[in-house]
Amino acid sequence: MRRIALLLIALCLSLPAAAERKQRFGDLDVHYIAFNSSFLQPEIAAANQLVRSKTQGVVNISVLKAGTPVTAVVSGEVKNLLGRSYPLSFRQVSEGPAIYYLAQFPFESREVLRFSIRVQAADGVANSLDFNQEFFPDE
Repeated sequence: MRRIALLLIALCLSLPAAAERKQRFGDLDVHYIAFNSSFLQPEIAAANQLVRSKTQGVVNISVLKAGTPVTAVVSGEVKNLLGRSYPLSFRQVSEGPAIYYLAQFPFESREVLRFSIRVQAADGVANSLDFNQEFFPDE
């Protein structure tokens, strides 16, 4: 539980005070966030088997039904503006009642990346969400 609390604190500190990033699909809420892996503290990255690098990003997806975390099959890809695509290989992390899905991806320079994420919860319905985010290599 301590690791997830540290991860969530790190995520909150690493982002500007922006609106919640959530997509609703009926009674399913999909929360998403993407950030530079160098924002993570070394112990948090190691505990979650993530590589810290100035040119590696992390995308975190959580799926909730009526406010309760649920398991899902999460897949997707990230694409840069030149059309170069990288598959996202999500891994489920469960700590206590929390369930979230993490994937890492490379980026080369300051660039806007387009994420296409597919989420299929236990009900079998496949949902898709797309979002863009700008990334900056950590100096």
